[in-house]
Amino acid sequence: MTECAVILAGGQASRMGGGDKGRLMLRGRSLMDRVIERITPQVDAVVLNANGDLSRFDDLNLPVVADSIEDFPGPLAGVLAGMDWAAEQGYEWLVSVAADTPSFPRDLVQRLGEYDTPVVLAATPDPERGRLPQPTFGRWQVALRHDLRAALNGGVRKIRQWTQTQGETLVVFSEGDFFNINTPDDLAWAEKHLT
Repeated sequence: MTECAVILAGGQASRMGGGDKGRLMLRGRSLMDRVIERITPQVDAVVLNANGDLSRFDDLNLPVVADSIEDFPGPLAGVLAGMDWAAEQGYEWLVSVAADTPSFPRDLVQRLGEYDTPVVLAATPDPERGRLPQPTFGRWQVALRHDLRAALNGGVRKIRQWTQTQGETLVVFSEGDFFNINTPDDLAWAEKHLT
């Protein structure tokens, strides 16, 4: 393997009342533990992107990197933090996953790696639009980090506002592969339905 992964946990979780969504418990295990368990076998190394007091994640035994762009600009800043870490470690590719999505595919990295475009994003089927991008799940060429930093500093916040300028590819997975937990109702649904 020549890829590392970043777990994006740098958001403010406002719809869950704040705090670290990845620490929410789902049938006796935290969302973060579930995400780590799914991504670790797929890559060479895993880094966590978070903000605030990074020592609160010491128990995970993972390197933790904060956004280098201020004021919580969103997941693209987490991708950039992961890219910078990946570059320091000598990786050419970074895969991003979200800390609030505990049941993403176990072949995510393999499927995304079948395409050689600079950015490859996951998507799910959508009856109206054909495919619905899941842009926090992607494979990113680390060399793009300078362009991404410039875009973020220039005010870009939406992932696809930037990725569409990079020649992205969308890879369609199955419906429901990327159920993310944003609200208490989502967590209650996941308790009943997710494996």
